[in-house]
Amino acid sequence: MILRTFGWSFAVTALGLAFAAWQWGWEAFGIVLLLSILEISLSFDNAVVNAGILKKMNAFWQRIFLTIGVLIAVFGMRLVFPVVIVAISAKVGPIEAVELAIDQPERYEDLVTDAHPAIAAFGGMFLLMIFLDFIFEHRDIQWLGRLERPLARLGTIDMLSVCVALIVLLVSATTFATHAHVSTGHADKSATVLLSGVAGLITYLVVGGLSGYFEDKLEEEEEHEHEAEEKARAEGKPVPAVALAGKAAFFLFLYLEVLDASFSFDGVIGAFAITNHVFWMALGLGVGAMYVRSLTIYLVRQGTLDDYVYLEHGAHYAIGALATILLITIQHQISEIVTGLIGVFLIAASFLSSVRRNKALEASEASEGRGPAQDRGAF
Repeated sequence: MILRTFGWSFAVTALGLAFAAWQWGWEAFGIVLLLSILEISLSFDNAVVNAGILKKMNAFWQRIFLTIGVLIAVFGMRLVFPVVIVAISAKVGPIEAVELAIDQPERYEDLVTDAHPAIAAFGGMFLLMIFLDFIFEHRDIQWLGRLERPLARLGTIDMLSVCVALIVLLVSATTFATHAHVSTGHADKSATVLLSGVAGLITYLVVGGLSGYFEDKLEEEEEHEHEAEEKARAEGKPVPAVALAGKAAFFLFLYLEVLDASFSFDGVIGAFAITNHVFWMALGLGVGAMYVRSLTIYLVRQGTLDDYVYLEHGAHYAIGALATILLITIQHQISEIVTGLIGVFLIAASFLSSVRRNKALEASEASEGRGPAQDRGAF
């Protein structure tokens, strides 16, 4: 199971590290390996959230996520995205931006750093909306009940998450961006932060709304298909073939890719703290992205989210922490180690809470004279 799921990741790691050592030497080998570890540590919560969405998709779209999705994640976000940022910031063409990355890496890094407030605002608002929609929704299973119960009651207010997100954006634009302008003497980024944050909010509402709409349509189609199957069996007729959920799966896939893009912002920006070599960066972050994809598939196939019910909670709290960190980094620099450790800590805590919950349920079942298999069914 491990080899089948992570086989491609292992192969890409070996090839990527070998190519880095052959093409650029052992320094490149070490940096690519370090960047891979950085990406995995920063994106573990991404894998957990992705798994919660991916389990709703059929095997075909899961393969699309592992193939085309990986190409988008590796080449789109880890290679093309920094080049596009530089092209827009420096008002040059993409070819000139690539030449700038190769011939003037320090200038290339400065341009990407200068664009950081816009990137942080966009990604921060997108991730913040994911977190807010999660904590404002009523759930039968709650991890931090004293916090989640009152927030779920507040969530009955229409558009509360959007209002909260806009307030956070206004505060960020009028404090972090303005203070950064005063303390550094750089151009005032308030308008840029506002525009980028609104763009991130709109992106979430459009993509998330379309995903939700088509997911609802998919559930309706599945109900109709189930009724048709039952009717056909009752009448002794052949059972009709189940149609593929094309639009629903496509928009869920699109939502996953935008989500992955938002998660990758901190990794791309953080990579410049290690190297400004664009190809080393793309190779290291790309290897890490492969493991995140494989881990997502592993969580789905193992049913881990069903067995450890608080993992999804921990991942969403990590998303909230990452959104907050992105907005703070508009003015203040925060180490990627801190960012990664916060996410790992929250997910580890939710995992341990899930383990304790499972043991408590088993003990309760045993005290009532029932075995776990009787209650859960045979597998």
